[in-house]
Amino acid sequence: MYAIVKTGGKQYRVAPGDILKIEKLEGEPGSNIEFTEVLMVAGENGESLQIGTPIVANATVSAEIKRQTKGKKIIIFKSTRRKGYRKKTGHRQLLTEVTIKDISL
Repeated sequence: MYAIVKTGGKQYRVAPGDILKIEKLEGEPGSNIEFTEVLMVAGENGESLQIGTPIVANATVSAEIKRQTKGKKIIIFKSTRRKGYRKKTGHRQLLTEVTIKDISL
């Protein structure tokens, strides 16, 4: 069984036991969260497919927060030729690592 879940403006294909790194969600490691924006649910081998309009009614995906972390550093470099303008900054996205426990309808 798998589902398509929307969180942080992105869509993820999840199945029980999967480990995901998603944009930061509030919560302590070890706490449980539920995703209610489930866009699609499919059974084993794609059977019993349910597609939402836009979400599947009464479908939830439960997960456990494993840790709060940061992603790789992304370098932003700006320059203007022949003017001596150079600017270098970086960004590290805050992430939450979750383990998918259960998909319920």
